Amino acid sequence: MTVFAVEYVYTADATELRDEARPAHREWLAGLESEGQLLASGPYGDGEGALLIFKASSESDLTELLKQDPFATAGVIAGIRTTEWKPIIGLLASHAS
Repeated sequence: MTVFAVEYVYTADATELRDEARPAHREWLAGLESEGQLLASGPYGDGEGALLIFKASSESDLTELLKQDPFATAGVIAGIRTTEWKPIIGLLASHAS
């Protein structure tokens, strides 16, 4: 499994939609965390996006998974950047392939 850093950029002026979708989004993330696919996630302090750290077999598999995010289906994500990441030191280092 490979570790990926995923950055979400939220759609401007979609705060109300994000607030409505947030419970389903967090439930979806909690399920992925319990399955060992999601290592960490959280919003940026400015509220304009978020960082999520996943384990996946491939970037294409991860891309398909991200399409299921309730934030994606609600249309509150303006952009996604996915980057393979190799944590060397720290709590997530043991998850690197």
